[in-house]
Amino acid sequence: MTKLISDDFHDDTIAIRGGYHRTPEKEHSEALFLTSSYVFDNCQAAAQYFSNGVEGNVYSRYTNPTVRAFEERLAALEGGEKAVATASGMAATLSVVMSLLRAGDHIVCSRDVFGSTISLMDNTIAKFGVTVTYVGLTDLQGWENALTPQTKMFFCETPSNPLLEIADISALSGLAKAAKCLLVVDNCLCTPALQKPLDWGADIVVHSATKYLDGQGRCLGGAVVGSKHLMEPVLAFLRCAGPTMSAFNAWVFLKGLETLNLRMRAHSASAMSLALWLQKQSGVVSVNYPGLESHLGHALARRQQSDFGGVLSFSVKGMRDAAWRFIDATKMLSLTANLGDAKSTIVHPATTTHGRLHEKQREVAGITENLIRLSVGLEHEADIKRDLQLGLDQI
Repeated sequence: MTKLISDDFHDDTIAIRGGYHRTPEKEHSEALFLTSSYVFDNCQAAAQYFSNGVEGNVYSRYTNPTVRAFEERLAALEGGEKAVATASGMAATLSVVMSLLRAGDHIVCSRDVFGSTISLMDNTIAKFGVTVTYVGLTDLQGWENALTPQTKMFFCETPSNPLLEIADISALSGLAKAAKCLLVVDNCLCTPALQKPLDWGADIVVHSATKYLDGQGRCLGGAVVGSKHLMEPVLAFLRCAGPTMSAFNAWVFLKGLETLNLRMRAHSASAMSLALWLQKQSGVVSVNYPGLESHLGHALARRQQSDFGGVLSFSVKGMRDAAWRFIDATKMLSLTANLGDAKSTIVHPATTTHGRLHEKQREVAGITENLIRLSVGLEHEADIKRDLQLGLDQI
């Protein structure tokens, strides 16, 4: 099979051509390998494969050509040596922790990560003797103060969900390296189209491919990207535990990556315009979007991102009832907890994505009752604005 990529291609080209090896059938679109297992020429060849003496396809739980194409393309876009595809974004986070940490180890995690990440840390990972300390994403002194001799990992997402705070990846990397621990960055909201954490010193990047990497809300998937050395134990965990990506989903994500760069530019442009507009509305108390000069992380986002992304959040006058009235009044926007879709989505984080957190946890994380998250899709900006106006009319 022939590899159709050059190391000096631009990202726009890698997103379309990267990671694919054309088969002898000479197909133009990437092939979809829907098979659970593979046939060996003879018993000696089978024995060599199973003893890890030969690289190749054995069983689709951990070796599938379509999944491998997605992994190679994403790794190239992120600037990593290797990617490992998983069944979901949460499976990616679980795989990193379970493969690289052990009982007695300690994680320092930003408190404003995805609500399910906190639930995973507190309710599942804690059962295996790994402890977690939560700190403010932008509080570098807090990260340093939380370090212990047992700290083996920093974990954060930037921009954060749903407040869009920005982590100083280089500064966190410096702290992590001095403490001899790993820095893991969730790059879901930016994707490699807008931000490459590995270039800024992160050791590992995790993704929910379900979001922007797909871009149309079709499939669940996740990925872990880093050095070959760090990805070996992650792959070993997936091989035995099984939270791996299906071939069909990998094929869908390959198609999604082809338009990733174009979509992220369009999402960002509309989100910037809507953030500026929302700032001027009398029913809106505040808008969280790193593209705004008023945002505390604006300068940092300009430095480590090429654009500001398609997600914003805003607080309305009143409390939960006002936020619910706003959301319920919209007609076109999809009320769903997913983001990164071609369709714009709107949600009330305090009672959905972060609803399983204790009230005190939400308070500390800044998830207020009047906060609304908007994932700006690819509809015409004027139509999105008109639908938001229906909500504003209820405030």
